[in-house]
Amino acid sequence: MVRLWARRGRLVAAVVAVLGVVALSAGCGAAGESARADIRAVNAWGGDLASEGVPKPGGTLRLGMDREIVSFDPAVQNSNMAEFAVYDSLMKLTPDGTAQPYLAQSMDSPDGGLTWRMGLRPGVRFSDGTALDADAVLVNVQRHIDKAASPAHPYAEQIASMRAVDPLTVEFTLKSPLGSFPVVFAQSITYGSLGVIISPAALQRYGDDIGRHPVGAGPFRFVEWIPDSRLVLERNPDYWQTGKPYLDRLEFRPLPDTESRYASIQNGDVDLIFAAYNQELVRAAGDPGLTVYYGPGNAGEYLYFNFARTPFDDRRMREAVVRALDMKALSASLYNNQIVSATSLFDTDSPNHTEAASQEWPAYDPERARQLIAEYRASGGNPDFTLKTTTARTQFGEFLQAQMAAVGITVTLRFYDLAQYSSQVVQSGDFDLTTTVSAFDAPFPGASRLVHTGGNTNYGKYSNPQVDALLDTAASTSDEAERTRAYQQVELQVNRDLVACWLSRSYLATIAKPQVKGIDRYTSRDMFYASVWLDR
Repeated sequence: MVRLWARRGRLVAAVVAVLGVVALSAGCGAAGESARADIRAVNAWGGDLASEGVPKPGGTLRLGMDREIVSFDPAVQNSNMAEFAVYDSLMKLTPDGTAQPYLAQSMDSPDGGLTWRMGLRPGVRFSDGTALDADAVLVNVQRHIDKAASPAHPYAEQIASMRAVDPLTVEFTLKSPLGSFPVVFAQSITYGSLGVIISPAALQRYGDDIGRHPVGAGPFRFVEWIPDSRLVLERNPDYWQTGKPYLDRLEFRPLPDTESRYASIQNGDVDLIFAAYNQELVRAAGDPGLTVYYGPGNAGEYLYFNFARTPFDDRRMREAVVRALDMKALSASLYNNQIVSATSLFDTDSPNHTEAASQEWPAYDPERARQLIAEYRASGGNPDFTLKTTTARTQFGEFLQAQMAAVGITVTLRFYDLAQYSSQVVQSGDFDLTTTVSAFDAPFPGASRLVHTGGNTNYGKYSNPQVDALLDTAASTSDEAERTRAYQQVELQVNRDLVACWLSRSYLATIAKPQVKGIDRYTSRDMFYASVWLDR
């Protein structure tokens, strides 16, 4: 464990690439002219806690969220920036994409990933006094097995059997070896987690309403939740980490309007915001009165091609769109000339990335796009299509429409509010082309969710048996070198297949006042709150 955290410190301080000069692609991801950009990866996994001084106890931290919380039930699909404040997590992701024990004490496999034993810490209790023991873990994992709609259901389904070896040991026997199994106990509930554990007594008391009455073993306990106004949590005096948390209270406020959210941290209404867009990050990066925590992550912003319908069931049309998009113009128009360009599934700092994959990506070439479109028309196809996206992406839709018109494609634009878009467009698969933002911290299960046949975010219905086999190998093996080789081949093949049109990495950032110390986070913005303190 010490070795892993030492590595984390070096990554935060040195290895996380400083993108002071970002190569802006001349096409949808291909290397082109360079332009000055101030966006850089910095404090990607949090601050350097050891150098920030002696933590001061007390105080209230006010946090601005980019959306309202849907539920505290990890079996319900939603994004929840307060989840780890109430629950903690049995395991915790490391910057190299593996997982280490956190609320749990150990997790090991004696047989190459078929059987896993999780050891729990003695004396840990939920905030209602219930013991966090093996039975509590079994009850919670069983919920994900039983609830097909749970975002963690696909991982829970891999369990053939599970049992309590003793009060502090849980044994999982899987249907097939899975060397990456600990990772599914480390993710946020957004991506599906088996490691977010609710008090069994609270589950029995509240039933299906548990999402409104969270009881966990995290550093803070639930006080009140007024939807569209505030969520209040207070210090858990029986927290398992002695002396923590340092803060007395957390107040989360939903601030979905980007301008209002940024203004709130500038004027001091909140101490920290969870930023989601390029414009927030660009402003904060140039503001000496703010501290930025940001890492590009993998995947990011991209366009989904629908492989199940025309015209994008034909590779020629996918390539035509890629070659017709001028990313330099996109950066100037919508990204403050500071786009963090993407050419592949994995970020360039990832060991799973190879330059060969980026070189497979088509360069900006509108003339070649016209040729491909002419070939498609000659074969009887109609290249015109509809782009469906959210009302927040209106300007991008108009930009793409103009770019496609320049090469002879008519694009119809349809805009939806976020709720309609999620249900009626993306999840239903009712689109030709659509936009998304989907970054992930760890390759498993992030890559599988996106490009494996049947993956739960593979909304474009892409399917390649070779890619499936490589993803299965990467997930199952305990050999780190074999896993890396498999993911590199996945990245290469999905670029050859043009699974999606990569636009840029994500802009999911944490922006805080300088007096906020002890930030411990994932690049997806999910935070661990026990170490946070206020220097005031």
